[in-house]
Amino acid sequence: MPSLGEDLGHVLAYRAGGEEAAVGASSSAARGHGPDPRLPVRAGQLLRVRTVWMTPLVLSAVVVAAITALYISAVVDPLAHLRGLPVGVVNQDRGATVGSRHFRFGQQVESGLLKSPAVSGRLGLQVSTLAQAEQAMDRDGLYAVVVIPPDFTASLLDVSGLHAANPAASAAPEAEILTNERAGTEGASLATGILQPALAAASRQIGRHLAAEVPVSAQTGATKVVLANPVTVTTTQYRPLPANTALGLSAFYVALLTLMCGFLGGTIVNSAVDSALGYATNDIGPRWRQRRPVPINRWQTLLIKWAIVAPITAVMTGLLLAVAAGGLGLDAPYPALLWAYTWLCALSVGIGTIVLLAVAGGFGQLLGLLLFVYAGLASAGGTVPLEALPAFLRAISYLEPLRQVLSGTRSILYFGAKGDAGLTRGTLAAGLGLIFWLVVGTVIVRWYDRKHLYRIRPELLAYVSSAVQDYKAQEPRPAPAPSDVRQPPSGEAGPSRPQGSD
Repeated sequence: MPSLGEDLGHVLAYRAGGEEAAVGASSSAARGHGPDPRLPVRAGQLLRVRTVWMTPLVLSAVVVAAITALYISAVVDPLAHLRGLPVGVVNQDRGATVGSRHFRFGQQVESGLLKSPAVSGRLGLQVSTLAQAEQAMDRDGLYAVVVIPPDFTASLLDVSGLHAANPAASAAPEAEILTNERAGTEGASLATGILQPALAAASRQIGRHLAAEVPVSAQTGATKVVLANPVTVTTTQYRPLPANTALGLSAFYVALLTLMCGFLGGTIVNSAVDSALGYATNDIGPRWRQRRPVPINRWQTLLIKWAIVAPITAVMTGLLLAVAAGGLGLDAPYPALLWAYTWLCALSVGIGTIVLLAVAGGFGQLLGLLLFVYAGLASAGGTVPLEALPAFLRAISYLEPLRQVLSGTRSILYFGAKGDAGLTRGTLAAGLGLIFWLVVGTVIVRWYDRKHLYRIRPELLAYVSSAVQDYKAQEPRPAPAPSDVRQPPSGEAGPSRPQGSD
């Protein structure tokens, strides 16, 4: 298959006779009555070159297939991929005695949850005290907690008619599910959706056990109804989210915008610097401008871009928080800390974007989109928790910057900016990411320079500079204004008029 350059060469090879004809029509074209003969290539000619339209077709097809697979696989069936969602179990039941028999129905419920494949196969159950469970929820460690109260068994014996010795029974036996919406609303919902059916099944099993203990003659119609499902399951939010938190998604939105500040800041700086240095065109509306290329190597160019992207991302993240919190009322309890953290994260992404563009050229932008944006959105755990993602997305989430940005942002917005709630991990990841991209950019770009892999070769730069000078020397000077024309002194003849002129 011929290359793109060869194909275009055939297109541009038109007959000299046609060229002469086109030149002959130049006067009418200049008046706007036809195409400019100095620009002879037509769209139809290029569209017959397969490479012109095949390359964007293949690239766009591959990219859209990849991002669709990433996004849809992350959300299509979370329950099918759910493994190890952290949920606490707190059994406070003291048990109760009837005659010589001692009952501990709370222990029965706990064992049932731990042994049930439908529960333990999907949830990572952690048995602890209530204080320990609350500490875990306060550091973003649990999505929900099942709490079995101290008088659980005594209450069950009371409603069944088997009165325990020294009862401390409540009105009805209850098991409580504490949901931690701050850890993620979708994760809390998934945990509740698994725990409620499991506790309902445990309630029916306990009812059958109690029914076997109560004499048939003592069972009234009301007792039978109660024993059919004796345990009431209630759901309560632990530390409900404050107002203006986008139903628990504000941390995800802020993290996503932070990443976009870094990515967009990097691409804007790259484009602006390349345009200023003459290595990219400046195309605005009908105006096209190309500066004379500056004789500068890749390393010095990279240093310029890195130096500019630092203040750019500081301004962008500051404006992000000013608009979100100051203008729109987003709940942000630690604005200064949040700005410092988002700036660090955006700077890390911005530096990485510039490195990708420096290493891979125009394809670096596509790589940055796939790496930072598309793969990050699918694997960050912002909407669907990490434990409900496919194994592949769960694996790459450890390297994706968006997950780390989200971890620290959620800690600042929802968990009092605690280090063990994700702020330490997010800060460390952003710092290491920044160092990684600085090292990668330095090593590869300086290697390019040592190997003389110039963006524009020095001899071509010299030729372009010479051509520009020659072109400027050929430019016609503008005609002087009438006021600038020196009038002849009185009595001096002016320039003679051509014969035949009016």
